[in-house]
Amino acid sequence: MEIEYLSVQQLLELHCDAIAELRHRGVLRTKNNPVGDYAEWLVSVAFGLTLANNSSADYDAISKSGKKIQIKARRVTVDNKSRQLGVLRNLEAQGFDELIIVIFDGHFQITNAYSLPHSVAVQYSTYKPHVNGHILHARGALLTDPRLQDVSAELRAVAIAHSIQTP
Repeated sequence: MEIEYLSVQQLLELHCDAIAELRHRGVLRTKNNPVGDYAEWLVSVAFGLTLANNSSADYDAISKSGKKIQIKARRVTVDNKSRQLGVLRNLEAQGFDELIIVIFDGHFQITNAYSLPHSVAVQYSTYKPHVNGHILHARGALLTDPRLQDVSAELRAVAIAHSIQTP
């Protein structure tokens, strides 16, 4: 199938079918933009985490030892190179112990993935009243902080293991 020859309607149907199949496979949990759901799935599989309910505001997953993990992701494209992550709410309440950041390229390939303690997220984020939360960018000094751990290989291994087409 040559995608450039599909009509707008056919492309939208293909998008819907792809989202539905990803939900069926357990990769996505919502019908929203798949960036966050895909990152949460990758991280949970890579580290054996249990995903929290979608209504859990402070963390996305929990480890077997009880560590609360917040997962933030960004898809960087040719048109949008921003590495600004989603809003971290109630950061001062320490509702999570660890933040895992996943950066994808325009085709959902993992560019980078990092794990950092809550204290590092606090240090590098900025409170923005208009969003009622803290903003963190995955760039600059944050990426050279020695407390940052690169977890890209673990997530890439999961992505590769699940890249085989299933019936």
